[in-house]
Amino acid sequence: MKSSTLTHQSSVCYHCGDQLPNVKLSYDNKDFCCVGCRSVYQLLSANNMCNYYAYNDAPGQRIANEGHYEYLDEPSIIKQLINYQDEDNTIVTFYIPAIHCSSCIWLLEHLYKINAAIFSSRIDFLKREVTISYKHKKVSLREIVRILSSIGYEPLISLQDVVKEKSNSVNKQLIWKIAIAGFSMGNVMLFSFPEYFGLSSIEKEFQQLFAWLNLAFCIPVTFYCAKDYFTSALASLKQHYINLDTPLALIIAVLFLRTAISTIFHTGPGFADTLTGLVFLLLMGKWVKQRSYQHISFDRDYRSYFPIAITTLKDHREKPIAIGEIAVGDRLLIRNGELVPADAILMKGEAWLDMSFVTGEAAPQQKVLGEMVYAGGRQMGEAIELEVVKPASQSYLTGLWNKDFYKSGVKKRSFNDRIAKYFSVGVFIIAFAATAYWLWQNDSTKAWAAFTAVIIVACPCVLALSTPFTLSAILAVFDQKGFYVKNTDAVEQLADLDTIVFDKTGTLTSTHQSEITFNRNLTQHERLMVASLLYNSSHPLSRQVFKSLNPDKIYPIAKYHELVGRGIGGVIEGCIVYAGSARGLSDGVADKEEAGVHIAIDGIYKGCFSLDQQWRDGIDSLVKTLEPAYQLKVLSGDTNKDEEMLRSVFSANAEIVFNQSPHQKLEAIKRLQERGSKVMMLGDGLNDAGALKQANFGVAITDNINNFTPGCDAILSGSQIGLLPQFIQLSKDGLKIVKLSFAIATAYNLVGVYYAVQGTLYPLIAAILMPLSTITIISFTSIATRYFAKKNGLRG
Repeated sequence: MKSSTLTHQSSVCYHCGDQLPNVKLSYDNKDFCCVGCRSVYQLLSANNMCNYYAYNDAPGQRIANEGHYEYLDEPSIIKQLINYQDEDNTIVTFYIPAIHCSSCIWLLEHLYKINAAIFSSRIDFLKREVTISYKHKKVSLREIVRILSSIGYEPLISLQDVVKEKSNSVNKQLIWKIAIAGFSMGNVMLFSFPEYFGLSSIEKEFQQLFAWLNLAFCIPVTFYCAKDYFTSALASLKQHYINLDTPLALIIAVLFLRTAISTIFHTGPGFADTLTGLVFLLLMGKWVKQRSYQHISFDRDYRSYFPIAITTLKDHREKPIAIGEIAVGDRLLIRNGELVPADAILMKGEAWLDMSFVTGEAAPQQKVLGEMVYAGGRQMGEAIELEVVKPASQSYLTGLWNKDFYKSGVKKRSFNDRIAKYFSVGVFIIAFAATAYWLWQNDSTKAWAAFTAVIIVACPCVLALSTPFTLSAILAVFDQKGFYVKNTDAVEQLADLDTIVFDKTGTLTSTHQSEITFNRNLTQHERLMVASLLYNSSHPLSRQVFKSLNPDKIYPIAKYHELVGRGIGGVIEGCIVYAGSARGLSDGVADKEEAGVHIAIDGIYKGCFSLDQQWRDGIDSLVKTLEPAYQLKVLSGDTNKDEEMLRSVFSANAEIVFNQSPHQKLEAIKRLQERGSKVMMLGDGLNDAGALKQANFGVAITDNINNFTPGCDAILSGSQIGLLPQFIQLSKDGLKIVKLSFAIATAYNLVGVYYAVQGTLYPLIAAILMPLSTITIISFTSIATRYFAKKNGLRG
């Protein structure tokens, strides 16, 4: 018979891999750090699924407190979440942040062993998604979520899941265009081989047949695959400027015209191979540019932080409704740990709200009856009742995203678009000069040939390719170091900054590197009594304090009870022990403003355990490296308790401001931009969302890329913030590579122009020059990127 006991053997948790305390749980000769981890093992063991542990050591996750899933029984909410449903079957897809290894894949693909009504489950590892097919008459959606949560894979279900927006990944139409262009290019090359080897004159009939076939392949490539280049060129000309697509569209048009005229009037083979090859390579460059991290969202807004449903009170009965259905006057029931979804007035209960994700202030705020409670706060006490005064879509919090002036007038044209104007002017000067010369020589045939040949050979396609290939290679280097930049355009923005603004909490400090301190002294016996009480709590802060105490034994407890939102208590060794917030103590016993775990034994206040966030490693060296080249500023929503520390790190020139609201942070960024500054903003929470969105380059700092991060241009792992100067320098080096690529391409173009101005550019020369220059440039950008990455210490 399997047994469950307390053991004292030092080890790591068999399920999650966390370091075990001196006292832990044991079951089936396995050690576990908490009841949650042991429960998952027991569930898997009972269903013969312990192969989960065979693929990786300690692959599991700690189990969080069980959530309220009653809203998943509402038909209107189910309809919004599911992918498909018929009379018997339902398919639903969930995002599960805990997916991280092969054991996760194995377990989630064997859910049918836990419940036979689940007949299929497929994993998309990169997106961290599981698609589950089940018999909805035998198991409900609510039960599916409970099963996932019970094994440590709780789905992240937010309001954003029910808003079906178009994906930002590469669109299918581009894939179709690449396929058509590639197919056409292959066939045109095949039909052009006789021309390449001088065999076409032998069979005149086949020469004409192949020419017409090549022209036929050019039609879909020109008018479908290359359509976007013509559209973009016309749009830019209407705006009275020239972008890179303008000369590209002109070259494609000339190539098609030369090919059509040559085929119709039998004057030569035309440039079908060059045309199809050019369009194919350009589309491939566009595909590379549009690639992004499918498993990371850079455009999250308040909806990914909000739940999809909330509990309302109607006629004293609880009823879950979708967030979007909340109306003014509705009565909401907000339990401990739940989010306030809309601006409302407190009608019943004692509200202690954690507003850190909205304001940046770490200490909870107390609200009294009749006071306004703003959306985004998380209730940290007993259940409260609120009356809605504004719908969720009109709350103060949603207003942070709905501003229509974000980044107005601050977008900068890329290097490609800036140089396209001068490039186009230069090409036209040479083309018209060559045309004028041959007209002066009374040779109109060569004048037309020279004009079109110059435009064909002076192709900026290498520039169009070098930029996405270079910057995509840089994105790959960033990815390996925990820096996830949104796209290649953002890399160019990163290279063009002069001001860096930091948030404090969660950015310069770490929520995962926290130190537990006690403001008084406890005897060893008292420490063991406190640890024995905390051992029975599943609250995250209680677990952290218990872990810091690390007792070598646990006393038995009697009359254990929990005061919701206040704390826990029990009788240990004949003493009444309390641990929790100051609100659970008698008035005057403790400082009500001090946040943490307050301790009382037999009614005597003993002190408070507080959790102090630690400064991230390398902050001193980071600031010293950045200060000579950038204007630095700190905008914190917290109080000025750490001002002395920050002043010792930043120079006297750095502006450090505290107690900043989200709106004040946003306005501060706008003022800097109005003075001509190009601003990078680094923040971590909703209170930074407006500033991150307004900044020229917004970086969301996180200790877990799967956790919530506001909309931004990049997501940076908190442990890698010290590499920020190297990331910026590599982006600058990337632009150097692009400019050097342009110089190499210009050298190739000069060779082609030598033949073009003479009106003797044969299709074979064009067919050789284009792939040769392309291979040269792609090879150069790859080698140069590796060199600069190694030089900046971002590659081994």
